[in-house]
Amino acid sequence: MPALVVAGAQWGDEGKGKLVDYLARQAHIVARYQGGHNAGHTVVINNEKFILHLIPSGILHEGKLCIIGNGVVIDPACLIEEMDALISRGISIGDNLLISKNAHLIMPYHMALESASESLMGSRKIGTTGRGIGPAYVDKMARRGIRLMDILDPGLFMERLKSNIERANRLLDALYGAAGFDPKEVFDRYMGYAERLKKHAGNAGEVIARALREGKNVLIEGAQGTLLDIDHGTYPYVTSSSASAGGACTGLGIGPTMITRAVGVIKAYTTRVGGGPFPTELDDELGEELRRKGGEYGATTGRPRRCGWLDIVSLAHSVRVNGFGGFALTKLDILDGLDTVKVCTAYSLDGQTVREFPADAATLERCRPVYEELPGWKQSTCGARKWEELPENARRYIRWIEERLGIGADMISTGQRRDELIVTRENFR
Repeated sequence: MPALVVAGAQWGDEGKGKLVDYLARQAHIVARYQGGHNAGHTVVINNEKFILHLIPSGILHEGKLCIIGNGVVIDPACLIEEMDALISRGISIGDNLLISKNAHLIMPYHMALESASESLMGSRKIGTTGRGIGPAYVDKMARRGIRLMDILDPGLFMERLKSNIERANRLLDALYGAAGFDPKEVFDRYMGYAERLKKHAGNAGEVIARALREGKNVLIEGAQGTLLDIDHGTYPYVTSSSASAGGACTGLGIGPTMITRAVGVIKAYTTRVGGGPFPTELDDELGEELRRKGGEYGATTGRPRRCGWLDIVSLAHSVRVNGFGGFALTKLDILDGLDTVKVCTAYSLDGQTVREFPADAATLERCRPVYEELPGWKQSTCGARKWEELPENARRYIRWIEERLGIGADMISTGQRRDELIVTRENFR
């Protein structure tokens, strides 16, 4: 009963979509366990680009059941828009999509509250997407959230909606001087969403557990990355959910003993979107070149990503937190042509050398990278499909990362296309 978790090992945007797309070929179920439509997974098939925000990448394969777990917060309008976009491109959406009835919904007042709050923070902005993700998780934890099952019961939904909108309107007026919402208008809109989504609602945890009992392969995908995890990331510059592998259990309703392996996705360099400390950031021409060459702009927002060298200190933290048994390396080809490649192996903090990732963002802000230089490679790695096709120094770079992290490279992505991939270990065999 193989259950494989694929999680980002950095600040998100590691290229998880492509790796999940590859692994989905051998899976019966592909399940998403946290986050919202602030995530963006990109898959390129025959030069056709698909960007997925809520629906698991497995939807691009016939015969796969895709599950959106209870740990995900859902904007129904965006989910339906994504479904319709896929259908218009010939992708079937029917019995192959299951949404947990326990998944919480993003409401219009969540987006209004987040945008208003962020606008007042000035230089202390978190860098949110303004899509209501955080406030939806706040309501969930405050036990006033509205779940998919709630909008399937109109009477209960209206009762809860009135109470929530009354509270939200008071906050918007008193704190931000912003306009509020009409409960009847929101109710009618969400009743339309309920009609469209009700056939997809179900018990995700039970479906996954039954599949595992039957010996089926389950692929579990996370959004964002470990360094954005609400508990183990660079708090407060984090997302609002458990983006590390442990979130798969609570986000899908399965026990930890059901998970057989976790694989981390690592970009060959490091990127970050939004605010927060970033020790290896390159605020120079090379950083701009990595951004241009790597197409480092958010799949969801289009925001430019901050770019820098690979950081072994933060990666070792991610390996420990997730219990990664292996990793997938992406965007190796973006480093082609460099004379040398730097890797951060430690931090300098107040005159001391530290090799453990700091627990708080304020301390990390004061850390300066200690680099080791490795020889670059002039030959192209783009499109390589065999280990032997990689330049010698590119292979050395990968082996160096393996030695420092104590885990092996299962897959190496050498381009955007689905087939531009070197596989050294088949995780479902």
